[in-house]
Amino acid sequence: MKHTLSVLVENNPGVLSRISGLFSRRGFNIDSLAVGVTEDKNVSRMTIVVDGDNYTIEQLTKQLNKLIDVIKVTDISKDSVIRELALIKVNASLSTRNEILQIVYIFRAKVIDISKSTMTIEITGNSQKITALEELLQPFGIKEMVRTGAIGLERGQKVIKYTINDEEE
Repeated sequence: MKHTLSVLVENNPGVLSRISGLFSRRGFNIDSLAVGVTEDKNVSRMTIVVDGDNYTIEQLTKQLNKLIDVIKVTDISKDSVIRELALIKVNASLSTRNEILQIVYIFRAKVIDISKSTMTIEITGNSQKITALEELLQPFGIKEMVRTGAIGLERGQKVIKYTINDEEE
C-alpha cells in the first residue's frame, strides 16, 4: 500500500542526502519526493510517497525520527488533500487542436503554451487524474512530460505544528 509521509526537517544542507541514504540502506524505493520551505524559512517539508505495509512504514518512521535534522514525521495517507502537478507537451496540429482542447476542458486542465505544432498543458490533481489525462493524450503523441512529486496537507483543522526544539504548539 502507498503511504504519504510528511517530514518536517531543519532547512540545512545535506538533509535530503541523509534521508535518501536511509531509504537506500533499508532497501526502500521512493515513489515520489517533493521538498519545499514552509511558513518558517528554517524548516522544510518533505513529502515522500513510499510503498509498504503498516509495520514497514512504522519502522521507517522510527528510523527517520532518529535522524538529527528531522523534526517530525507524520503519515498523511488518510484524510488528507494530496495533489501533483504535471506539464505535458503534446503534438497538436490544426486538425487535432479542438479535440485536445475538449479533453483539457473535461479534466479542468489549462493550456499554458501553444506553438504551430504543439500545446503544453498544465494539470493539477491526484495521481489517477493525471495518469488518465496522460493516457488520453497518448494517441496525439506526447513529446515531453514532467510530473512533480505528491504534496499534501491534512484536511480540516488538523495542522502539523512544530518548533525547532520539537515542542508541540
